[in-house]
Amino acid sequence: MKVARNMQVLALALALASASVMLKASADVGSIITPSLFEQMLKHRNDAACKGKGFYSYNAFITAARSFPAFGTTGDDATRKRELAAFFGQTSHETTGGWDSAPDGRYAWGYCFVREGSNTASSGYYGRGPIQLTHDYNYAQAGRAIGADLVRNPDLVATDAVISFKTAIWFWMTAQGNKPSSHDVITNRWTPSAADQSAGRVAGYGVITNIINGGLECGQGRKNEVEDRIGFYKRYCDMMQIGYGNNLDCYNQRPFA
Repeated sequence: MKVARNMQVLALALALASASVMLKASADVGSIITPSLFEQMLKHRNDAACKGKGFYSYNAFITAARSFPAFGTTGDDATRKRELAAFFGQTSHETTGGWDSAPDGRYAWGYCFVREGSNTASSGYYGRGPIQLTHDYNYAQAGRAIGADLVRNPDLVATDAVISFKTAIWFWMTAQGNKPSSHDVITNRWTPSAADQSAGRVAGYGVITNIINGGLECGQGRKNEVEDRIGFYKRYCDMMQIGYGNNLDCYNQRPFA
């Protein structure tokens, strides 16, 4: 009887462990962004025409994502997919190498660049990585958050793909000043304040554009840059078979102060 009881306890423990592994796997970003989907989404990133060819890898993305447990794992399946579509939509615009007559269309050419424009210097706080991290204060804050000295070594964002993805996800997950985090917006955890509503800032993909580059792109009527961000986002939503949600642009939103 004692042996049988021990066997039952062991079987229960194994079942619980198996369930825990399965739950973790189902919640992992990799259960949505599979290797094949990653390749389809960013199919031309390693094209000879892309200066960043060979840099951005699936393994680097997954490794970085696991340092941010709430990223791409919050909410129901559609919400999780929409967050990842939004993240890749915004970062694909930031690193785009596409043009109107490009093979497979302009929105198949995200992640073509690592460094901003023609910059090649290892120093300086110009745009690098998926989110094109800029400014010394962002390098300092991101570095503290991920445990890397990006103030002294800013070029790690352009030479270490895991660090590069981590800075982009850090920016995505972090509220700054009176700006909510992009994560909170896309997972429906942000409620616009009275000031936000007065400024036309409403929940949706458009306010994420405002968070990232509102001073240059929002509240000015139709802008090609905003349309480009929306185009990438829609492509990825279509690939994941989810709806786009409302309020995709920021044309009538005042930038955050």
